[in-house]
Amino acid sequence: MARRFELHFSQRNPLNVSANYNNIMFYFSFAKNNSMKYEKAPDVEERLKRIVKTLKQDHIELDRVICMRSYGSKSRAIARIWGLPKIFQSALDCRSYYVIEVIASKYDKLSDEEKDKTLIHELMHIPKGFGGGLIPHNHSTRKINRRTVEEIYKKLNS
Repeated sequence: MARRFELHFSQRNPLNVSANYNNIMFYFSFAKNNSMKYEKAPDVEERLKRIVKTLKQDHIELDRVICMRSYGSKSRAIARIWGLPKIFQSALDCRSYYVIEVIASKYDKLSDEEKDKTLIHELMHIPKGFGGGLIPHNHSTRKINRRTVEEIYKKLNS
């Protein structure tokens, strides 16, 4: 079922949020000269599917992981993962979803190896329960860092 959400806030710096699930394109306007644009990233989605299937990450439900490419970000990050919190799941009467956002200005310049490692890093944040939460970098039983990403990357290519 397609849903359309629109929120408009009018103040000095207007925030316009629009989401259309038929033709996914999100546009955020925070100030006159500072805007971000988001679009679906089918190339990232295909890479993600290959990684998940090869590594047999059965807890990751690929139909509920959406890959997006962002433009105009000033972030130092290469990619980010977003989970849909339980309160939103309850309010919207939907299951959990995750969005992997790749920052076009940084991600698109990477080699294929580094792109895979970046996606592995983001996937490591998804807990086994796939409930909408995220695992932090310094989790007590599962660290997310360069070393652990490299270990998983070696499995991907073995």
